[in-house]
Amino acid sequence: MNLMRLLARIWASTCQLASVGLVTLGLSAVPISLALAQTPTTTSVIATYADIAAASFSDSYTAALAMQEKIEGLLSKPSDATLSAAREAWIAARVPYMQTEVFRFGNKIVDDWEGKVNAWPLDEGLIDYVSRDYTETNSSENEAYAINVIANKTLKIAGETVDASKITPQLLVRKLHEAGGVEANVATGYHAIEFLLWGQDLNGTGKGAGARPATDYDVGNCTGGNCERRAEYLRVATSLLVEQLKLMAGHWSSAGVARREVMKDDGKAGLIALFTGLGSLTYGELAGERMKLGLMIHDPEEEHDCFSDNTHNSHFYDAVGIRNVYLGTYKRLDGATIKGPSVSDLVKAKNPAIDADVRAALETTMARMGALKTRAETIEAYDQMIGEENPEGNTVVQSVIDALAAQAKTFEEAISALGLESIAFEGSDSLDAPEKVLEEQKG
Repeated sequence: MNLMRLLARIWASTCQLASVGLVTLGLSAVPISLALAQTPTTTSVIATYADIAAASFSDSYTAALAMQEKIEGLLSKPSDATLSAAREAWIAARVPYMQTEVFRFGNKIVDDWEGKVNAWPLDEGLIDYVSRDYTETNSSENEAYAINVIANKTLKIAGETVDASKITPQLLVRKLHEAGGVEANVATGYHAIEFLLWGQDLNGTGKGAGARPATDYDVGNCTGGNCERRAEYLRVATSLLVEQLKLMAGHWSSAGVARREVMKDDGKAGLIALFTGLGSLTYGELAGERMKLGLMIHDPEEEHDCFSDNTHNSHFYDAVGIRNVYLGTYKRLDGATIKGPSVSDLVKAKNPAIDADVRAALETTMARMGALKTRAETIEAYDQMIGEENPEGNTVVQSVIDALAAQAKTFEEAISALGLESIAFEGSDSLDAPEKVLEEQKG
């Protein structure tokens, strides 16, 4: 058989297998060359976007349920082992959740909700005991910064006497969370739970995370006082988080309100939301508020997961979430992959060079995030990296900030290529007006 006939037979067999595979999946057997040449519709791209949102919020709910189980194990039998298991479950729960943050900013339903589950930084003295240095610090901006609800059954907040004799969802949500209109009064969500599992990190930019003992939950051998109330606070806060994640997963389901919103106008509303989320999380939020601010003032209090020293993972999986949305793919906790028409496909059809630039920027960001993550796991924690006398660590963090800023610019080019109306990304004084931030620090 000559070479040309052999190649023809191989090609025919390949086409037949492709056709069989498509039929098996319930799809039409479209020739590969034609399938690759077709530009997806905006509707199909936003359907993928919503599918990824639904899957990642659902995984966040699943991971929170697993965390809740470990926390119940801690509360029923406090020990170093059960505390460690609860902490590990909290860290694991952050992995899918951080990948959902890209759905903020452009989606009002998510942005309005986010403060209930991921608000930070928080004045931890609102919740539980803290160091003497903390309590002796005058906080004219927040009268509730050290009221310690776990130790006190009657509170005074914004001129109102609050009955805190029972730790209930209503107390946390309606009376404590953002009490007095102060955003730092964080009573619910991942970071409240994080503080209750780790306690304060009193190491500054030195080595070490929070070191709350398991006996803080041991009624028979109680440290820190009020072990029963502390356990009830942790139980209620965890239950509230689980409920909120279940709610948001439902909003992105096939009949959910969030999905309906992004599918409006044949998906154009979703396309605007998609790019607003990509650009705002990349630039103003992650590069600016979560990274540059802390680096500029060398302050570990500006670290995202400051009690657990898990910040490197939070930053890394934020970046993964951004990449997921642009490329239209998400790997679920069970190993299954959600994949479909992507905004990358749309951009590539309009301008392949710009799509290539975005993809290259995403890979640069992921490589530098990977280097930061590896450093945190092998050399020093993120709060040490941003220390004032750590030029090497500072450089690693700054390199990620630079990559994110460059990535934001490629998103702007992609928006222009698609001919979308002007989309505003969230900014950050840390990036846009650093002299203002430094002046405020001096004051």
